[in-house]
Amino acid sequence: MFDAIAHRYDLLNHLLSGGIDLYWRWRTIRRLSLASPKNILDVATGTADLALAALSAEPETIVGVDISENMLAIGREKIRRRRADATITLLSGAAENLPFEPESFDAAMVAFGVRNFEDLPQGLSEMLRVLRKGGSIFILEFSKPRLFPFKEFYFFYFRRILPLIGRGISKDRSAYEYLRDTVLRFPDGKEFVTIMTDAGFSHVTATLLTCGIVTLYVGTKGEK
Repeated sequence: MFDAIAHRYDLLNHLLSGGIDLYWRWRTIRRLSLASPKNILDVATGTADLALAALSAEPETIVGVDISENMLAIGREKIRRRRADATITLLSGAAENLPFEPESFDAAMVAFGVRNFEDLPQGLSEMLRVLRKGGSIFILEFSKPRLFPFKEFYFFYFRRILPLIGRGISKDRSAYEYLRDTVLRFPDGKEFVTIMTDAGFSHVTATLLTCGIVTLYVGTKGEK
């Protein structure tokens, strides 16, 4: 499905969010930059938007992983245009079976990807495994607003308007219905904080952005 919509993915991200997705990624990288990570892992990197944003943190390396070859191809072209090939590498792979040695990265991040994991606890456990002790994870994901009347407007847009626009531009009937359904099913807020804690992360926080449309989750790999 992601291979099929790769050619319109960036356009739709910016259009459907009104461009606010750029701000959400900026907030994520601003928080990540406080840790000054040298080696960063970007899981479900897609077309590498978050990896490219992370260049501002001045790491030594950024490695992006995704299962969609078409998304990775677009990401590699964007990286080439930014002349960031020396810093960013994109690899084919799944979150549940990361091809890295334990404790390989100072930070791990995911933007709008954890809800697509086939096995969420396993994906989180894998990211924990490849993080160094004291390293942090940064997860940006859609959540469900709870503030009236914004909540009502949001759900009308999300259920009725977003799938129509997504289908019209991407020409894929199922893709943006899938987006709607996965967001509505995703265990956000306190429930996801509990899932991260159960996976082994400590000091997990959840920061709501834009009235709760998305949430930035941050956790740490503690000492065993």
